[in-house]
Amino acid sequence: MKIIETIILGIIQGIAEFLPISSSAHLIIFRDVFGIGSFISGDMEMSFDIALHFGTFLAILVYFFKDFWKMLIKGFTKGTKDSDGKMMWMIVVATIPAAIVGVLLEEKIDELVRTNYVLIALALAVMGIIIKYCDKLNSEERSVKDMTFRDALLIGCAQVCALIPGFSRSGTTISMARVLKINRSDAAKFSFYLSAPVVLGAVAIKVLKGEMLSLITYDVATFVIGVLISFVAGLLCIKFLLSYIKKHDYNIFMWYRLVLALIVLIVLFFK
Repeated sequence: MKIIETIILGIIQGIAEFLPISSSAHLIIFRDVFGIGSFISGDMEMSFDIALHFGTFLAILVYFFKDFWKMLIKGFTKGTKDSDGKMMWMIVVATIPAAIVGVLLEEKIDELVRTNYVLIALALAVMGIIIKYCDKLNSEERSVKDMTFRDALLIGCAQVCALIPGFSRSGTTISMARVLKINRSDAAKFSFYLSAPVVLGAVAIKVLKGEMLSLITYDVATFVIGVLISFVAGLLCIKFLLSYIKKHDYNIFMWYRLVLALIVLIVLFFK
């Protein structure tokens, strides 16, 4: 049962990290509200979630390896004169707001919000509506190559909201990109790019604090299975979303968020 629940949480992370539905909210809801993976508790809870995020980081790295490699080479050799080099520095700029707020306030936000399931449910519902109308009301005039550093900074500022479970890192960044009239495919792709430094930074902070490594050695199998499953599920989900949004809007994600929020509130009411 423990292995099955670990696999389920890995799949949830792999899917929810890239779809605009909030992976952190899903992990909290499925574990704390629905009881899947309830054996993961205390200090291990946050470290396990970070490990699952590391699995999706590996998925991003593998899927877009050629893109990232070109960005790094051109970014440090040609800078903003080259489109790939410029993209690297825009990712850096977009990462700064979440990095600053995350370092300063993430633990405090986590203490206040992580067990506030009603607030998480409301965040799911509200962000679902925001995603729908940011997409619906804005045209697809621009590509990622047309982005400016101002655009990158605005998308990075939107990403700060994702520190509250339920808002979604991909949801906030894609929504802001759509407000800036960036087409659906490129908005999703930039959101994927942006997840790499954010997740890697979160993992690095945990490792440097020394908490994560000791917890991993306590239950190696759980962490390894979780990372592998979230990695595979993440790869599949990236491919799915990039294909899906070529012909569809984000409507389905709003309805999914609203239904999940309602289910959570009903479960909480009858508990």
